[in-house]
Amino acid sequence: MFIITAKLDKRKLLIAALIALVVVVAAVLIFSGGDSAEAASLSAVVKSNEQRVNYLKSFGWEVGDEPMEEQSVTIPREFKGAYSDYQELQRSQGFDLAKYSGLEATRYTYEVKNHPRATSNVVADIIVYRNEVIAGDIQCVSADGFMEGLKFPKT
Repeated sequence: MFIITAKLDKRKLLIAALIALVVVVAAVLIFSGGDSAEAASLSAVVKSNEQRVNYLKSFGWEVGDEPMEEQSVTIPREFKGAYSDYQELQRSQGFDLAKYSGLEATRYTYEVKNHPRATSNVVADIIVYRNEVIAGDIQCVSADGFMEGLKFPKT
């Protein structure tokens, strides 16, 4: 039987532990691609109209004080056609509607007053399930309209 002993310098051991910690943190940040941080920044608990309005304002949007429409929606079980495109938009923002497939949520629609590319017919939709924002978009509802994520566009 062999016994090996080693004398460890506490200072070198501490430095090695700190380096290992930095490597692990860097790996997590690199391989997560920022998606979890993105989702965390967009996800929010909104229990009142005031909180929903403030949520949209936090992205730089000027919206009406009250929703133009409040509608119950059922998240589809399968995302086909336009629903597939909408799911991709939500995923690009860090949301995932697939987790809510088949569930009923509420869509709140607010007038947007300050879109840099359109002066009218622009609305903000947020979809809320159990007081949590699970999806959202900004869209122009005119014939040549558009749909984009919640973040204010860079000019």
